[in-house]
Amino acid sequence: MSAPAGPDDRLIAFGRELSAIHRWLRADLRRLRRDTEAHLDGRTTRRPRELAAHCLSFCAALTAHHEGEDRGAFPELAATFPELRPVIAKLVEDHQMVSEIQGNLERLLGGISERPDEAEARRVLGELDGLSSLLDSHFAFEERRIAAALDRLSPAAGTVEELLGIRVGDTG
Repeated sequence: MSAPAGPDDRLIAFGRELSAIHRWLRADLRRLRRDTEAHLDGRTTRRPRELAAHCLSFCAALTAHHEGEDRGAFPELAATFPELRPVIAKLVEDHQMVSEIQGNLERLLGGISERPDEAEARRVLGELDGLSSLLDSHFAFEERRIAAALDRLSPAAGTVEELLGIRVGDTG
């Protein structure tokens, strides 16, 4: 994503950048699931440690984004738009649930065997499906409820990285 040309463009870019980050994270999660499914089905030569590395990379980007929001965008939005405080509380709660699923997923993929059995495969795919469902709902809710408010923040609120944790150019 190119740098905005001026203050008005920069303000609008916060909402667009949020959506772009979410699109990138969704696409990477789909790649992770496809790669994991291919390994579990024996259709790939990727080794478990490569899957674990991909998972750790995805989880690190997701964590950076959520921690950025928790430290940057959410306090700024709560101060500027007090009516959004219940929405922000729900989003923070979602971040905690996502973090728990990420931990489960990291442990499962970190211990996955070269030839996983059906039970192991079901556990891993179940965690990926749960994470995907939660993130789809969370991202859609967040975009519906705070993107417009992000666009109205003052230029003094901070940079994309300060408010959203990462920017698309940093994610891959």
